[in-house]
Amino acid sequence: MRARLGTIPFIASLLDECSSTKSLHKLKQIHAKTILHNISSHSFVRNKLLSAYASCSQMREAHILFFFTSRQPTFLYNSLIRAYSSLQQFSQSLAIFHHMIIAQSPFDIFTLPPVLKSCGHLSHVTLGRQLHGAVVVNGYSSDLANNNSLISMYGKCGELECAKKLFDEMSVRSYVSWSALMMAYEKFGMASEVLGLFEQMAGMGMAVDEVTLTTVLTTCSREGMVEKGKEVFENMEERFGVKPGLEHYTCMVDMLGKAGLVEEAEELVMGMELETDRALWNALLAACRVHGKVEVAERVERRFVGQA
Repeated sequence: MRARLGTIPFIASLLDECSSTKSLHKLKQIHAKTILHNISSHSFVRNKLLSAYASCSQMREAHILFFFTSRQPTFLYNSLIRAYSSLQQFSQSLAIFHHMIIAQSPFDIFTLPPVLKSCGHLSHVTLGRQLHGAVVVNGYSSDLANNNSLISMYGKCGELECAKKLFDEMSVRSYVSWSALMMAYEKFGMASEVLGLFEQMAGMGMAVDEVTLTTVLTTCSREGMVEKGKEVFENMEERFGVKPGLEHYTCMVDMLGKAGLVEEAEELVMGMELETDRALWNALLAACRVHGKVEVAERVERRFVGQA
């Protein structure tokens, strides 16, 4: 018995490591050892196994463990809700949350952000408003993650005034707060608001990440703001410490192509150090078709076929 009890904390720490590193191979090896040591049915170990499988996006295994667990504490629900949301299986994420409410299991400060994310992607603004009430009632109004998730949810649902009001009322903001509101404005074509927020961020010396810069470049492409887009792209690494990635190059190719600067877009692509993908080549080929750049299209197709 003493050896068995000593094994459980050790196994638990290994499973926590699997969760953080998302090492599925190692997780399966440890799971086999728990069966060998006859501790796989121990509630603490089972909970750790479930959480680890969810972290590794193995939802079938996580689900089986969940429904064979006699006691289902809040953190297990959170693990499933968060995993489904991160996998963009938003309906399943909300279904687990619904199951949690029916089971009268209490939720905590970590439960609602992934639920709000799912609401936003599914445009479930009514449920989102109810969850906003739950955030207030449960005293989470000052929690940054919950506020950021509310801004994102309202933004995706088109409730821009609610998103802006929340943003303005926040006593503490992170770059995620700014980025969430910028993405909301970008989605609905509000270019001046996007760029206004971006300049405020930059002026305050705030950290700007690759997602924020993609939002700005997408806005420039959509609105035909070529010079602004070039300025942002050319200064990404020096000003913000972000090396241009494939999404940023794709935004630039789309922007230059729409403006008829097809040769410039081709030159940008040919000078890339990154491996290209179909989305980028398609953007360039689409510009060639629109502007009748047959020679450029032929060069692009030869390059693409050579990489395929």
